[in-house]
Amino acid sequence: MPGPSNMFCRLKQMIMKTCVDVPPVAAVRIWSGVLTYCIFGVLLAACRVPKSVEDNKQAAGGVNVVYILADDLGYGDLQCFNPNGKIPTPNIDRLAAEGMKFTDAHSSSAVCTPSRYSILTGRYPWRSTLQKGVLFGYSPPLVEPERLTVAELFKQQGYYTACVGKWHLGMDWPVKNGYTNIKTGWEIDYGQPIHQGPTTRGFDYYYGISASLDMPPYVFIENNKTMGIPSVTKQYGRSGPAAENFEAVNVLPAITRKAQQIITAQAGKKQPFFLYFALPSPHTPVVPGAAFAGKSGVTAYGDFVMETDWVVGQIMQTLDAAGITGNTIVYFTSDNGFAPYVLNKYNVEKMGHYPSYTFRGYKADIWEGGHRVPLVVRWPGAIPAGSVSNATVSLTDLMATSADMLQVKLPGNAAEDSYSLLPCFTGKATGPVRPAIVYASIDGNFSIQEGQWKLVFGPGSGGWAAPRNNKAYQQGLPLVQLYNMEADVSEKQNVAGERPEVVKRLTGLMEQYVANGRSTPGTPLQNNAAVDIWKKGYIKQTGK
Repeated sequence: MPGPSNMFCRLKQMIMKTCVDVPPVAAVRIWSGVLTYCIFGVLLAACRVPKSVEDNKQAAGGVNVVYILADDLGYGDLQCFNPNGKIPTPNIDRLAAEGMKFTDAHSSSAVCTPSRYSILTGRYPWRSTLQKGVLFGYSPPLVEPERLTVAELFKQQGYYTACVGKWHLGMDWPVKNGYTNIKTGWEIDYGQPIHQGPTTRGFDYYYGISASLDMPPYVFIENNKTMGIPSVTKQYGRSGPAAENFEAVNVLPAITRKAQQIITAQAGKKQPFFLYFALPSPHTPVVPGAAFAGKSGVTAYGDFVMETDWVVGQIMQTLDAAGITGNTIVYFTSDNGFAPYVLNKYNVEKMGHYPSYTFRGYKADIWEGGHRVPLVVRWPGAIPAGSVSNATVSLTDLMATSADMLQVKLPGNAAEDSYSLLPCFTGKATGPVRPAIVYASIDGNFSIQEGQWKLVFGPGSGGWAAPRNNKAYQQGLPLVQLYNMEADVSEKQNVAGERPEVVKRLTGLMEQYVANGRSTPGTPLQNNAAVDIWKKGYIKQTGK
């Protein structure tokens, strides 16, 4: 195919040819050829797949985006992040080899719902009404109706937007006459439309389940209606209403087929797409399909991780078959760390596999094992294959990164805590992409990290690992924890007593982030709830 320089060389030759003594009819034919050639060249230049970083930035408005979010997958579960891992993950490893691996990426929270809130809004979840814990299958919506989501951002730029898989951000279920609230799930009128779901938060289409795979109701939802009426009770961790044909083992394959169908359908259209593909795996219940049973040799949990990896491979194959791999950004990450209760039945650590890698803690905890997650991004032509970034980044950064990619300015009241990762992608980052980063545990305890220093507001894990905060208070442990993450990434040595000036500085920064309603530059905003960084309720309960 001719490039612009070749096209103009040919044009010059044609012009020179008409300057000699040629018959008028021939001249007309030559100039018709010139016009056709120019039009063809312009159209070709506009439609070609970008092949350089700058070209990708200029043509970003036409780049498809697929965001794959695993559920409770540990940093150490992937061999591209943990060379000593026992579970084969060839597809995600290939994705990393073809893109960029982030070694210091974090979810905003150590549990599901708040992490997902920040991914879709670019806002720390503790600014919302949810100050601790997670939502459940019947919970009302958490994302405010007026809040800009990353899906709405793409939609405003002409994208088709789809959400497939686990939602877990609440929706308004219709209740039967005579009921004012939902306790068991049987109060819901499943024949009526659901309100305030994904299709009211920026998505053109939704197919999936309302929350985690162990939370009823056990029924698929398409757009704003259930696919069938729950008529039986089933239990996948928690007991509740279920569609008769709903089986947990079939959910992962079903949503994978739907994601593939969406990619294939959109590939034949001029309209670019954003696909938010939220997997329910390897979260409990651990239900690998028959094709994966016993395949890993590392319990059924390892098999379920392998099936999760297979899903990623299916998406990659679908992009290849559709011919759009070169024009599609693929993100892969996890919403938080590995769930420790899995070890009660599937103790992979006894087999030499460590889902939290070398980090302290697990899902729910304020320590690294709770929120340091694997993050891989592939963008052919823009991100060099096999590249690695050690920048400290947050999953909250998707919103600003997407706006930067689209070359649009975010409104002042959106993405309050989101920073663009585009400088990391392009290799142009000359320093940290964000000045500091905030994490939260399931109990709502906070941690803030600036450079090498990580300050934890509380004496314990803030989650399920020992010592939990109430026990830590009773034991008289220091009220704050300070770790040097360069020298002590496993968080074994609390140096708060030795560096009081660092504690003071980071405390002031956290207080500033709370008071300003944002951690990015801009006009101060309001949080949706009072934010207590010290969680004084614990102190009151223990008399400290």
